[in-house]
Amino acid sequence: MFTSLSDRLTSTFKNLRTKGRLSESDVNRTVRDIRMALLDADVALPVVKEFTHSVRERALGAEVSQALNPAQQVVKIVNEELVAILGGATRTIRFAKTGPTVIMLAGLQGAGKTTLAGKLAYWLKEQGHTPMLVAADLQRPNAVTQLQVVGERAGVPVYAPEQGNVGGHDTVGPTGEGTRSFGDPVAVSRDGIREAVSKHHDVVIVDTAGRLAVDANLMQQAGDIRAAINPDEVLFVIDAMIGQAAVETAEAFLDGVDFTGVVLSKLDGDARGGAALSVAGVTGRPIMFASTGEGVKDFEVFHPDRMASRILDMGDVLTLIEQAEKAFDRTQAAEMERKFLAAEDFTFDDFLQQMSAIKKMGSLKSMLKMMPGMGQMSAQLDNLDEREFDRVEAMVRSMTPFERNHPKQINGSRRARIAGGSGVTVSEVNQLLERFGEAQKMMKQLARGGGIPGMPGMGGGKKAKQQQQQVRGKKSKSGNPAKRAADAQAAAQRASSKPVGSSFGGGAGAPGGFDPAAMDPAQLPKGFEKFLGK
Repeated sequence: MFTSLSDRLTSTFKNLRTKGRLSESDVNRTVRDIRMALLDADVALPVVKEFTHSVRERALGAEVSQALNPAQQVVKIVNEELVAILGGATRTIRFAKTGPTVIMLAGLQGAGKTTLAGKLAYWLKEQGHTPMLVAADLQRPNAVTQLQVVGERAGVPVYAPEQGNVGGHDTVGPTGEGTRSFGDPVAVSRDGIREAVSKHHDVVIVDTAGRLAVDANLMQQAGDIRAAINPDEVLFVIDAMIGQAAVETAEAFLDGVDFTGVVLSKLDGDARGGAALSVAGVTGRPIMFASTGEGVKDFEVFHPDRMASRILDMGDVLTLIEQAEKAFDRTQAAEMERKFLAAEDFTFDDFLQQMSAIKKMGSLKSMLKMMPGMGQMSAQLDNLDEREFDRVEAMVRSMTPFERNHPKQINGSRRARIAGGSGVTVSEVNQLLERFGEAQKMMKQLARGGGIPGMPGMGGGKKAKQQQQQVRGKKSKSGNPAKRAADAQAAAQRASSKPVGSSFGGGAGAPGGFDPAAMDPAQLPKGFEKFLGK
């Protein structure tokens, strides 16, 4: 979503890092580049003006001129101002103290309200709540049916006493059939709250109707529903790809419905993403959630500080860790830790478990983009073919249990059988086994503390090589039992022939050696005699 903006900001800051001190002209040039980058990303003009004014004032102040690294200080200022226009602190749902928490969804048609209702219900269910969906969109063709399908996927019940516009009519016809003749959405919303109370649901999500453009009828209906159900939260769902129109749409809904929070849908798109930076700054309402895909699990809490880090190509490691904690089974992780510390072989069964956990975390591309500095490799990441992992999994599943645990025993005929079973060539199976063997060696080396070869930051520098050479220099034990016993006896004789005493050469009885018993206690420091046994 923010690839273009991120690339331009990163390029701007790269030019700053070559300067030891920043002059006023340097700051003005940087602010101009930031202004152009934001405008190019479809950020609203009032937001851009306020943002660049704040950055310029702080960049010309004492906190930059007195900093040891002015360029890093400017990046810090831009990061803090980005967090501010994205809403500041993270905000989630405020639950009612008594009775069910009522959440009303509002927005234009096509923004993704119905799909998001299912995602929000699934997320609440994962948090331990018992949500229920209410189908109050009786005008859009098959909106009620869509909500029922989404609710079934999320495993959440749907209250739908009216089937709505199943005929697909967009206007009222001569017979009275049309968008306004399928029941009362206000009554359905009110009855849905009563149903939730009787069935002991603690959260109610009301899906309301939208329009292709803001109009008086839409606002009147949304206002009537709000007055009837008195919701605890009114979430304005907006398409993140809407661009400059996001501001006027948000202001219209703020005046008509007075929403309490914003939800960004389609954040995984390739648009410029100006809506995300505009809505919170113009309306003063926080962005609470973001939809990042089409599945019910592609939904996350919006963290302004983490989003600012993504835009500035600083990564989002905290979100990555949270996703990993959800995906990886603690028992399997403990078993992998035990095998790693015991230097046991990493098997293909372990490999399948790790692949399954990574798939639960979502798209590999999106995970890699959360790593710091990965924005510079966006082109390579876009070319990443995730189907390659499916082919690898097919090869592993074509192996027998014995072969998965003993990959060195896979001979030529076995490799041909695996290739035929997985629909690949024998050379691809050979490459997999070769890479897997290298991975096993690396795991063992890490368990011994040797680090990763060629990576100084991971213990694979000169010191690790010297340690490995010292280990190789030691004489290995013989495989002959008689010779091994003779070597052990010779080593014991050498150890017994060495004098015991001073660590600096002579023993206790050696000429010029040190004899503690001959020391005069009067010549020792006070209290030192206890170390000599006196």
